[in-house]
Amino acid sequence: MLGSDANKQLAVDYQKKLSSEALISVYGFVTMPNHIHLIWNQNKLNGKETLKGNLLKYTGHEFLKKLKEEGKSYLHEVNAANKKHEIWQRDSLGIEKYTIKVAGQKLEYIHHNPVNGKW
Repeated sequence: MLGSDANKQLAVDYQKKLSSEALISVYGFVTMPNHIHLIWNQNKLNGKETLKGNLLKYTGHEFLKKLKEEGKSYLHEVNAANKKHEIWQRDSLGIEKYTIKVAGQKLEYIHHNPVNGKW
């Protein structure tokens, strides 16, 4: 779903917002055509939601708004009892990094992972 530069910027801007509110500390990120790699620390909850859930929820709603404006929301329709659309992959992967060494290895990986296209 990230595809466009505007969508990528939306995700980056929301990370900046969470960071400026001291909810997260971002150590590294890479935006790719269809997903994001993030290395961050959740400093505190944003209400009852995790920050990962908050990021996915906010960006998902914003992306869906754009898709509806473009008449393309049908591309993300799902047959589910609790929702009409699915923007992000369900159960997106989140792995805790317990040591600085592991976090450093992952940071190295995400910045050298082959990418097709911009960003």
